[in-house]
Amino acid sequence: MQFVVKEFPCPLCLLQRMCMLGVAFGLLLNLKYGFKTSHYGLSILSAVLGGAIATRQILLHICPKAGDTGYGTPVLGLHLYTWALLFFITSIVAIALLLLYTKQFEERGLRSNAQVKVTNVASFVFWLLFLLSLTNMIFALLECGFGPCPSDPVNYQLLHGQLW
Repeated sequence: MQFVVKEFPCPLCLLQRMCMLGVAFGLLLNLKYGFKTSHYGLSILSAVLGGAIATRQILLHICPKAGDTGYGTPVLGLHLYTWALLFFITSIVAIALLLLYTKQFEERGLRSNAQVKVTNVASFVFWLLFLLSLTNMIFALLECGFGPCPSDPVNYQLLHGQLW
């Protein structure tokens, strides 16, 4: 939405993005270092925090003033912060179901062929997450400058000389 429709993300949207990256990072740790409850815990904590932030944004627009249709353009009838809440709830349920499968925590030797495939997938996902995080960081810096982010951004502050 930021690039196609030219809508700038609000501060709560930026925080939700970081929480989504936290969910993905926790699951990536499983691919890279093996399945551990602490990795799932990181993903669940990120999802809970993201869900709280998305809920806060939904509550800001749940009883709108006249003319307030919510922040941003709806996608399939729902605003992005509502989709974010659905993503976080789904993530928590899916991770809880994954935690019920206890065989994943047993030590077992992988064949070298399978290990190489997992390593390649983990490397690809790592670089994809790294690129997404870097891009998000750069555009957040451009949008917010070095001060607080505007609640209703209309341009990239850093590019318009508004550093603080």
